[in-house]
Amino acid sequence: MSNPSWLSVFPDQIRSLLLQLPSALFSGLEEIRIREGRPLEVNAAGRHYYLTPEGGLTGDPAAAYKPGKQDGNRLLDLITNHSLYTMEEELRKGFITIAGGHRIGLAGRTVLSGGRVEHLRDISGFNVRIAREVLGIGDRILPQLLDFKHRTVYHTLILSPPQQGKTTLIRDLARGISSGAWGHPEAKWPGLKVGIIDERSEIAGSKRGVPSFDVGPRTDIMDGCPKAEGIMMMLRSMSPDVIIVDEIGRPEDADALAEALHAGVKVIATAHGSDVNELSLRPALSRLTDPPFFEMYAVLRRSEGGIAYRLWDGKRRGIDHSGLGAKGRERYG
Repeated sequence: MSNPSWLSVFPDQIRSLLLQLPSALFSGLEEIRIREGRPLEVNAAGRHYYLTPEGGLTGDPAAAYKPGKQDGNRLLDLITNHSLYTMEEELRKGFITIAGGHRIGLAGRTVLSGGRVEHLRDISGFNVRIAREVLGIGDRILPQLLDFKHRTVYHTLILSPPQQGKTTLIRDLARGISSGAWGHPEAKWPGLKVGIIDERSEIAGSKRGVPSFDVGPRTDIMDGCPKAEGIMMMLRSMSPDVIIVDEIGRPEDADALAEALHAGVKVIATAHGSDVNELSLRPALSRLTDPPFFEMYAVLRRSEGGIAYRLWDGKRRGIDHSGLGAKGRERYG
């Protein structure tokens, strides 16, 4: 298999070390963390490892390869395509998304203006998060989100802590909903029009507006757009049946979702959290719980079999506690 596209953003020395990883570990990489003057770290399947200067794995940080300032400068040069000034907005947000939906988190010194972050400089920490398409990961959960009466899906909020598979799941749900692959023998209606609001370019992994992942044949993407504004633009311009959005949490997100409800558009959204009862403690999201906006809640956690989930109805009553997401067919972006 040819080297994945994300490998090209790394300086030669780090790229060489990554290529020496065992193939099973390399193919399952989730995060690569570069911190100037500190150990080079990789994460896969919920475990972390340090890389030695010889390309081996170690649990001893003292024995690990430690990227220097030149590594960091070269990495920043490559991920910004040699044009740092054109990435000012991304630097202000603290991350850059590259082709394929791979997000690179940044850490350094903030420059403030009026008490708000204006810029990020002296960048010395990078977290490269590898995006992967897992076809079929939503096959077990989608049939349980179907609204047979209206031949659509329920308003659904998917909750989990970071790195539990939210984005991977909604990407596959978009594919299933758009293509009409409902996974239920009584679901006879065709695929629906799906609108994805992809603020961080992670769901569809678009490059110049064209998705690099399979998000279905009837799907439109609003790429790189703030969620609230993107939802309103999608409602006005693309007449979606279903809107899919990742990581809501701001008051303006809640307002835009309410507008979708009034427009008769279904919503599948994700948010950080580990329990539906936490929603009432978060001001922006609590506005969507009383009266209830969402008709279904799913709480995810990773498992060796893929994604394990629990479901609750709109009144936050548990309705299924045995679901285990399919492992799916993985294709690397």
